[in-house]
Amino acid sequence: MLAKKTSKNQLTLPKEIVKTFPDTEYFDVSIKDRKIILLPVRITPADMTLEGIRDKMEKLGVTGKDVADAVRWARKKKR
Repeated sequence: MLAKKTSKNQLTLPKEIVKTFPDTEYFDVSIKDRKIILLPVRITPADMTLEGIRDKMEKLGVTGKDVADAVRWARKKKR
């Protein structure tokens, strides 16, 4: 598939590609090995602060011990 760069340096993405990301409005753009990489980005509301996250965890019943246990489990060596 081809994407055309306009005179204003904008890219037009093919419809087939855009359909794959129906709810994505923003992409993170980077370059690796002379390739343009587009990664979908989900924008979180500015009011989603650490305090808001802690409140949500409390409402869900997630404790500090639960988090520590999850980290310990994730760091275990795979056999």
